[in-house]
Amino acid sequence: MIATDPLFAQGINWEVLVIVVVKVLVAFVALLVATALMIWFERKVISDMQSRIGPNRAGPWGLLQTLADGTKLVFKEDLLPDRADSFVFKLAPYLSVVPAVAIFAVVPVGGTITLGSHTFELQVADPPMGILFVLAMSGVAVYGVMLAGWSSGSKYPLMGSVRASAQMISYEAALGLTVATVVLLSGSLHTSVIVAAQHGGFLYHWNILRAYGAPAAIFFIAITAEMTRPPFDLVEAEEELAGGFNLEYSSIGFALFYLAEYMALVTNSAIFTTLFLGGPDGPRIAGNSIGPVWFTIKVLVLLYIYVWMRATLPRLRYDQLMDLGWKRLIPGSLAMLLIVAGARVGWRYGLLALSGSLIAFVVLERAIEVGQQQETNAMSELDAP
Repeated sequence: MIATDPLFAQGINWEVLVIVVVKVLVAFVALLVATALMIWFERKVISDMQSRIGPNRAGPWGLLQTLADGTKLVFKEDLLPDRADSFVFKLAPYLSVVPAVAIFAVVPVGGTITLGSHTFELQVADPPMGILFVLAMSGVAVYGVMLAGWSSGSKYPLMGSVRASAQMISYEAALGLTVATVVLLSGSLHTSVIVAAQHGGFLYHWNILRAYGAPAAIFFIAITAEMTRPPFDLVEAEEELAGGFNLEYSSIGFALFYLAEYMALVTNSAIFTTLFLGGPDGPRIAGNSIGPVWFTIKVLVLLYIYVWMRATLPRLRYDQLMDLGWKRLIPGSLAMLLIVAGARVGWRYGLLALSGSLIAFVVLERAIEVGQQQETNAMSELDAP
């Protein structure tokens, strides 16, 4: 990573090292603050939608309520179940937090800044395989949930962790195919190049329009399922699993899982902004670029949509969750990848890919209907006296 950074092209020196350390610290603190504010933001928005007040005691407008809750959790007793695997049980929360923090490191939040003789981007790191790093870290996150449920020695957390692994694997394929569509449009795995490829036209060049909208919608649904956010929160369904994989956790362990959930929400909103909404791209104000401001506004809009979904949408059944992932999103993301690839070569190839995708979709729908009818008939024969 260091070798590919332009800051180190002429050798490592103390000024460059200080800049890198400062970037890491600023990004980490900014992510923590954004996560704390996101928890407050969600509670306030949902309370407004339900005609309630929400947090209003700790700090002005309840802004310090998240800090108060976190402090309370830290000072609570850290329990360890009798049948738990102690090492894995304590390790699992950190496996959930680390990917959310690491992904944010490759997100470009603005343009370039010059300090002294050094010019650098507002981005912690820009590795040549940046978008693959994002996919790898999103895959690692499932291990924290899976190990937490397994290591607790309790049946409800284990069922929640099994659901989590199945759910995340089901939506990982659609996630990868939509990311491949963005890479195809941008011609690079660098997150900075993906953002740069969307600059220059404001909105018209953003990938959400260049990819005809469908990949962005599929990515949004898939990443929501990856985070197990409503309406895909079957992993911790209170009515069925009494809280799911983190049921046996208390104190700092529970706080870390709670932190990881909302930190992933902020990070993945930033990733969506990077891939489909032009990152920090936006109109100049008085001739000056305000990229970080536009980036923050886009992320806030996405976060509001997530809160809105939580407040309004009912939870899916597990069979609906799996059907959506395997029978809808994966074929749809593959079709959009072929259509975008064909359109990049020529409009004739794009139309050919579109026609083939529509035919395949009709055939697939018919095959699903026949399969469901056969399953219904088989169940009816079993139930018949």
